[in-house]
Amino acid sequence: SQRLEMKAQVADAFIAKFQLTPDEMNLLRGTKDEPITEIKQMRNLQRFTLLHVRILHMVDEDVILEIMEQMALLQETSYERLYRWTQNECRTLTQESCDISPVLTQAMEALKDRPVLYKYTLDEFGTARRSAVVRGFIDALTRGGLGGTPRPIEMHSHDPLRYIGDMLAWLHQATASEKEHLEAMLKLVTVEGVEENIQEVVGHITEGVCRPLKVKTTESVPMKLVAKFKVPNALEWVDCSFCSLILELSVKIMSPLVRHFNKPIRLTYSSIYKHTDNLVLQVELPPPDLGPSSALNQTLNLLREVLASHDSSVVPLDARQADFVQVLSCVLDPLLQMCTVSASNLGTADMATFMVNSLYMMRTTLALFEFTDKRLEMLQFQIEAHLDTLINEQASYVLTRAGLSYIYNSVQQHKPEQGPLSSLPNMDSVSLKVAMAQFDRYLSAPDSLLMAQLNFLLSATVKEQIIKQSTELVCRAYSELYAAVMDPSNEYKDPETILHRSPHQVQALLS
Repeated sequence: SQRLEMKAQVADAFIAKFQLTPDEMNLLRGTKDEPITEIKQMRNLQRFTLLHVRILHMVDEDVILEIMEQMALLQETSYERLYRWTQNECRTLTQESCDISPVLTQAMEALKDRPVLYKYTLDEFGTARRSAVVRGFIDALTRGGLGGTPRPIEMHSHDPLRYIGDMLAWLHQATASEKEHLEAMLKLVTVEGVEENIQEVVGHITEGVCRPLKVKTTESVPMKLVAKFKVPNALEWVDCSFCSLILELSVKIMSPLVRHFNKPIRLTYSSIYKHTDNLVLQVELPPPDLGPSSALNQTLNLLREVLASHDSSVVPLDARQADFVQVLSCVLDPLLQMCTVSASNLGTADMATFMVNSLYMMRTTLALFEFTDKRLEMLQFQIEAHLDTLINEQASYVLTRAGLSYIYNSVQQHKPEQGPLSSLPNMDSVSLKVAMAQFDRYLSAPDSLLMAQLNFLLSATVKEQIIKQSTELVCRAYSELYAAVMDPSNEYKDPETILHRSPHQVQALLS
């Protein structure tokens, strides 16, 4: 009796351990909304059953095999039940806001041991979310957000840069959200390849937006010249963002768009060249204030916007530098030619002033950007050449109005065989004293003898440089005149009374 009672207890314990209870059977056959954690626990316990039974030799081998067969059938039934439930759950995730329940997360962790069912479930999730994303994209384009905020993206279709940017921003946000949903659903799955699964499924979800996005982007309203540069740069930036988010999405969506918009950029370079080339054909006279012409200002504004769009792009450094060189060649060379042609009919001082102002504006524009050092150096050389002209003109202007121009020229051209300098016409002591009286009036008010063109210069620094260096030329001319008058061979009597100021004193007064 005791042995039978012990066998009964062992049998009951065996049945309780290695067979499903009525509640567990009801769970297997119950409604699809029931929790699935118990089924997962039952499968784990069955994994330890066979080893313990065979070691203890408590039951016959036929019983073990029967239990194995029974549990295998129940296990497949549970996987089938679990798959159907998760499949139905995924099909319901079609709303814009996707809520991943903890039970679904546990179900995906359980299905990982059945790769085929696991893959089918991910496909079902991707299909449901794909339709939701496409519907959300169309709504964002045409209806906007709840209550009209944000406004429909289509309302900005007249502004290609914002229009394309808003669509890409929406897609980027949607992609990040879908990736978060999938990561939440698979957070308990520990098998290898989970990241690849996420990349593949999110790529499939967002692929549905590819066609409408491409149509809207490539068939938008005609873009202005600067927008044709800004849009590809914006696409490059978004492409880099997508590469870090979903590589497959970058390959399927962004890279084709970048290639599409990079094609017309080459044509746009030709458009810029034609735009600037037409400026040469339609030359306008310099304005009365000798400042940059309106055509020059407009073209420099265009150049500034183009360079700014390139400067902020995320394309590789070498490619960006090559673009800068090409843009500068398309714009600057025709502009320089236009300015030269415009100033060809002006006087020497007017032409130099106009060219200095125009070159100064070009240099100021380029100084804000990288990869312009060579062009800046070239412009500086040209500015300095025209500055030399203005310096000489200002010095000549002072000498003429101070009464020293004729005297200085006579000193420079005098040769010993002509006899003493004092014997030349208008080089006698009386004439020199009259001239020096006029020169003294200049020394008392140097600013009174400035060319009108110097007041038209845009740069105060340039103006100061011209005044300083032209004054040095005047001082040098006076030094030569002083040396000639003091030279005994020129036979001036009491030369100290003629030139009563030394070159050092004149230089001190003018400085």
